[in-house]
Amino acid sequence: MQKNKTDKDTVKAVNRNVRSGTRKVNLLLKNIRGKKVDIAIRNLSFARQRIAYEIKKTVQSAVSNAENNNQYDIDNLYVSEAYVGKSLVLKRFRPRAKGRASGIKKPFSHITIILAEKKSQEKEMHGSKS
Repeated sequence: MQKNKTDKDTVKAVNRNVRSGTRKVNLLLKNIRGKKVDIAIRNLSFARQRIAYEIKKTVQSAVSNAENNNQYDIDNLYVSEAYVGKSLVLKRFRPRAKGRASGIKKPFSHITIILAEKKSQEKEMHGSKS
């Protein structure tokens, strides 16, 4: 959990060393940025990519952090930021024809999800509407 420099209250969850490339992860993260948490989890549940499960776990972890550590209302949470960063790369070799070898890179990623709470700015009106 970490507070950003802005005034809005935020909660952070980081999933480190996820076995997938950053470009593949970023495709799914684009779909959940700015959405409410329950809609983001639902979309990730039905996504066909294997990495969607790891992203969903990270979002659920951020929701748990918000609920338990900061007593936020889950219904008002939305994904304010979702980004991915590079991690280590395993380098392997595959044998090829004529005694050669070609390299294989197996990248890992860090997934960061930052949730914020939307403040309801609707004020109750009393009296007649004139």
